[in-house]
This record gives sequence, structure tokens and C-alpha cells, in this order.
Amino acid sequence: MSVEYVILVNQKDKPLGTMEKMTAHEKARLHRAFSVFIFNSKGQLLLQQRAAQKYHSPLLWTNTVCSHPRQGEKTIDAAHRRIEEEMGFDCEFYEAFSFVYKAEVGQGLTEHEFDHVFIGISNVEPSPNPDEVCGWKYIDLNTLEKDVEENPDNYTIWFKIALAEVLAYFRKNS
Repeated sequence: MSVEYVILVNQKDKPLGTMEKMTAHEKARLHRAFSVFIFNSKGQLLLQQRAAQKYHSPLLWTNTVCSHPRQGEKTIDAAHRRIEEEMGFDCEFYEAFSFVYKAEVGQGLTEHEFDHVFIGISNVEPSPNPDEVCGWKYIDLNTLEKDVEENPDNYTIWFKIALAEVLAYFRKNS
């Protein structure tokens, strides 16, 4: 496995350099990230269950795709790259908003991210990469909200934070 790097940024998303991904998570350094939320035409959100061999948060449910852009790569291009690599399809989506969060994910690692949130619609059935994803499902938002409240340990910490932001975005723009 090759060493991955993240783009360190300030609170305004201005690049400050790069750092090896694991080191950035160990030192809780703010870096650029993205979260993709794909819905089907019924308004259900496509969730993925992280693969068992992921270095943190294995087997937890999370949004369609989340990752980090590479140096010199546009964030939206990185999001398209990762949805293909992880879920085996691509579709149109747009950047809805961004926000900063910081959360411990276990094993001495902290996600401290300037997160660009992309939202799209697709009815394509995923063909996930088993190295990244061990399961997927569509779920309506009311059922999801209730399940996250009743079973929070089944979901990644960043997904719970981002989901609240997405729901607030929808309420504000509906």
C-alpha cells in the first residue's frame, strides 16, 4: 500500500502544505476532506458499510463516500474518483456546503477536517470494491434519523456529524 498524503488547510480552507495521512490523524491536524451523499429518486440515502479491514471505524455504516483529495486535485474530481473506486459507479453531484469538525475515531486517531459536502441523485445500483465496502443500502431519512438515535454505535462519528449538517441544509433550503 502506498503512502497517502492529505492537504493541510486553515479554517478558511487555504492550503498550508501536505502531511502523511496517518500522521495528520495522529496529530489531529486540520486537512481537506469531502463527503458525498447520493440519494435515489425516492429520496433514500445510499449508505455504505465500511470494510472489516479498514484501519479505523471498520464495519460501521457511513455516507455514500468520504475521503481526501490529493495535492493538485480538485475536490470535486477527487469525489468522482472515490465514488468510482469505492462504489463502482459515478453520477452528477454538486457541492452543497462545507464545514469544519473534529472527532476522535479510536486508536489514537482524530479526524479534523474541512469537509466539502456533495449531494447528488442516482438510481444506479452500486458495485462496491470489497477492499473498501462490505455492504450498502438505501434508507429513507426518517428511518435513518431514528436508527442513528437508537443505535449510534453502528455509524461512523463523522457521518453522524455530517448527517446533522445535511439535514439542516435541507431544512434551510426546502
